[in-house]
Amino acid sequence: MSAERELDAAGVTAPALRDAYRRCRELNAQHGRTYYLATRLLSAEQRPAVHALYGFARWVDDVVDDVHSGLGEKTAALTAIDARLRAALAGEAPDDPVLAALVDTVHRYDIPLQHFQDFMASMRMDLSVTDYPTYADLERYVHGSAAVIGLQVLPVLGTSTSREEAEPAAAALGIAFQLTNFIRDVGEDLDRGRVYLPADELAAFGVDRERLLHARARGHADQQVRAALRDQVRRARQVYERAWPGIGMLAPRSRPCVLTAYRLYGRILDLVEDADCDVLSRRVVVSNGRRLAVALPALARAVFARAA
Repeated sequence: MSAERELDAAGVTAPALRDAYRRCRELNAQHGRTYYLATRLLSAEQRPAVHALYGFARWVDDVVDDVHSGLGEKTAALTAIDARLRAALAGEAPDDPVLAALVDTVHRYDIPLQHFQDFMASMRMDLSVTDYPTYADLERYVHGSAAVIGLQVLPVLGTSTSREEAEPAAAALGIAFQLTNFIRDVGEDLDRGRVYLPADELAAFGVDRERLLHARARGHADQQVRAALRDQVRRARQVYERAWPGIGMLAPRSRPCVLTAYRLYGRILDLVEDADCDVLSRRVVVSNGRRLAVALPALARAVFARAA
């Protein structure tokens, strides 16, 4: 379905606002392959809002990961984005298309500002925090970087129960996806100077940052590193289990989309295990064939749910 039909279905009529949503859709299609595929299973009127939420998160994430900017520049950029968001939500005309689409989405779906404040707080942590001594420390980060993403999207997806009842599972699913990324991307994160795996839990297997760096340089994880990563996979699967009941709490038309994302991200953990947790030399990727194998049956269910 074209962007124009999605915007028509969502009731977005103002030309500038339609352009803003189109920009967010392009960002999603370009950078979030698994996420974007899952959004194709949403109803047309839901998609622009999800694209807007993704577009804002991507914008901020790109600022944090910009290798050409120093700490001061990044800090100033995040502060400016935060101020512009607050001003726009207070009624000032947005000066960026991504921000314009986000503000429209926030107002349409009554998404609490606190979720975005928590997100920005975690993004600021990325500028100075490079290690997490314990899982409790990491949890403070993933609340803002991941849990609130699930909470932002939940009003767009809709629920068959109260929003409050569905929120814990939605937050857990965001965290499960984030933990999956941490495991898959441990090598790339090391290259950026970050370790998103709790230091005390790694130490239980005789692993520390230096050992991870050595494995990265060799292009091969030793048995201790693999054992530590298997333990992280175990915990991620536990978080998926906590998130699972939430899929049934969603509005029926939204369940195929979230179920597809759940299965595709879960498949990443399968691939990590298939590689014996040796993910420091390569990045495991779900094949296009696997994506289609999961998405096509879900598409049929989505069509049925919309018809019903």
